[in-house]
Amino acid sequence: MLHSGNRLDQRPANAAFGLAVVTEAVVAGALAAVALNAPPALLGGWLWYWGEASERTLWGAGGARWFWLLLRIGQGSVLVLVLLVGSLAVAGKGSDDGLFYLYALLPVAVAFFAEQLRAISAQAILDRRGLPGAEAVGALPEAEQRRVVAEIVRREIGVMAASAAVVVFLALRAASTAHGF
Repeated sequence: MLHSGNRLDQRPANAAFGLAVVTEAVVAGALAAVALNAPPALLGGWLWYWGEASERTLWGAGGARWFWLLLRIGQGSVLVLVLLVGSLAVAGKGSDDGLFYLYALLPVAVAFFAEQLRAISAQAILDRRGLPGAEAVGALPEAEQRRVVAEIVRREIGVMAASAAVVVFLALRAASTAHGF
């Protein structure tokens, strides 16, 4: 016991090395989530802003296909990060900073919320046009069907690109608060 009343932490010399390795692994996982969510955030922002989601773009036929593929890969990386953090917490190796868990786990909630907004946004477009559902879109002339579908895809991409951008921010914050494992 120290004079201040605090205890001197007497871990073996290699324990500090083990903590550093775990912390570095968590930081690497968070930065990997950043790297895998930034491309869909940027591509989605581009497609949403320029309205080229389902047209031929510099990304080839249907830039939306690339966006959705990149988005799902990014979401998978967030799931891997959450599983890593959760398994460390169960193993008793937790972060000293409680905010780390907020930043590491919140991206899952953001992705879930964004998926709900995506569904609502599609229905909002149909409602604005006075269409009760997808069946009513099928009854429209083909050119009008394409416009409605392009508008829905553009709005959905905008919502999901925004969620990917939020995930990038949260993962960066998780990396910056990951210490003490």
